[in-house]
Amino acid sequence: MNEIKTVKISDKGQISIPKDIRDDMNLKEGETLVMMSDGEKIIIEKPERLVKSIPQSESHNIMIISEHVLKKDWDNKYDDRWNKY
Repeated sequence: MNEIKTVKISDKGQISIPKDIRDDMNLKEGETLVMMSDGEKIIIEKPERLVKSIPQSESHNIMIISEHVLKKDWDNKYDDRWNKY
């Protein structure tokens, strides 16, 4: 169901996804989402939904490989430089 909600951006640039939307989308604590900008829009999707929406092609394979390689950097608990933002 399409819903319109408003959210506020914190001083750290964070937003909260409203509970009813989290429930509808079956989003769980700690789950990773993909955020993209498209002109004046911000798009937030589950990674598996994004992968399914891209046609099978060489660029698709590169994206999957890149995600697996970069995940090691994104999930590096010893890299605290991002935590200050």
